Amino acid sequence: PTQCDNWVRTSNGGHFASPNYPNVYPPNQECIYILEAAPRQRIELTFDEPYYIEPSFECRFDHLEVRDGPFGFSPLINRYCGLKSPALIRSTGRFMWIKFTSDEELEGKGFQAKYSFIPDPDFTYLGGILNPIPDCQFELSGADGIVRSSQVEQEGKTKPGQAVDCIWTIKATPNAKIYLRFLDYQMEHSNECKRNFVAVYDGSSSIENLKAKFCSTVANDVMLQTGTGVVRMWADEGSRLSRFRMLFTSFVDPPCSGNTYFCHSNMCINNSLVCNGIQNCAYPWDENHCREKKKTGLFEQITRTHGTIIGITSGIVLVLLIISILVQVKQPRKKVMACRTAFNKTGFQEVFDPPHYELFSLRDKEISADLADLSEELENYQKMRRPSTASRCIHDHHCGSQASNLKQSRTNLSSMELPFRNDFAQPQPMK
Repeated sequence: PTQCDNWVRTSNGGHFASPNYPNVYPPNQECIYILEAAPRQRIELTFDEPYYIEPSFECRFDHLEVRDGPFGFSPLINRYCGLKSPALIRSTGRFMWIKFTSDEELEGKGFQAKYSFIPDPDFTYLGGILNPIPDCQFELSGADGIVRSSQVEQEGKTKPGQAVDCIWTIKATPNAKIYLRFLDYQMEHSNECKRNFVAVYDGSSSIENLKAKFCSTVANDVMLQTGTGVVRMWADEGSRLSRFRMLFTSFVDPPCSGNTYFCHSNMCINNSLVCNGIQNCAYPWDENHCREKKKTGLFEQITRTHGTIIGITSGIVLVLLIISILVQVKQPRKKVMACRTAFNKTGFQEVFDPPHYELFSLRDKEISADLADLSEELENYQKMRRPSTASRCIHDHHCGSQASNLKQSRTNLSSMELPFRNDFAQPQPMK
């Protein structure tokens, strides 16, 4: 919607009227007027005669709508229609939003209104008016730039605890348009547009030029169709933590000239913005494949310096290691004689080797003496058995063969090797 007919502005106020006033206004009209006073001022609105707007129940058809604020969603003061002009209307702030609407039939003469500015009684002190607060406005221009809310506090435009109502006006390069991209955005009270928001206007700050308004958790890019952009931030006393940071870029429509770069998104930006470390195109075409053109940042310089130092140190260590290895290889090896203590094989063998037992050994002198005694006893025993053996041979008629065998055994007894076992008597205990 746009404003209809003429609108006169002066330093102390102004006036406006319905189309064709005082003649009959045309059908199907929608006219919007935004009244704005200076800081710490309010607006008073009065209507002249004649006044006629098609009467209807609750003014559902032709009507005049007045809101207390700068937007179509600002608090509604009232709707007006009929034959009687409204009484004096006064705003509670420095803005007033007015819309006139007519349908397709039953038109009238319409209206003419006058508005003026009065001091805001909330800022009066001892019957006078305080000095006006600094106007929170900023201006930016050029091929690109940053719009940031932190500028308000840095330049002292508002005091702590006060509401923020600031405007940034952006001027593009000649014959160019403006592309806006949010780099940082946060609303302390999201989805509460009456408490904090960021609004973008295309051409001027009039309500009819409102392009986008953001008060939720997400803010999208905005493409303006004119070379003038207006960004407004509003935050009440309890929303001072709301913030935003926005990049603006001037661009022209294709075809691109010699000093511009084609962004592949119906944008032609200045060549100076290519490979500058910032995405100025809607898509990052201007920052792709151009690392060698970027200026080396502080972090890259530090990284590169440290990398050089580490490389040199590693090379020195490697050379020293190779020299040390070569010296060790060429140097003759010295024999190292280790002193060994006397080793007691007998004691070691007694501990770890199992004991070996030999029943008899002729090498042992004591055992040999015992065997000699045993041989004597055996010989005596054989002498004692001779008579009994002879008698037994006579009775058994085997004396001949037995006698010869006995003699042979008797003669060879001394030369025979004695067995180690004695079947006839128990051997004496070993010493």
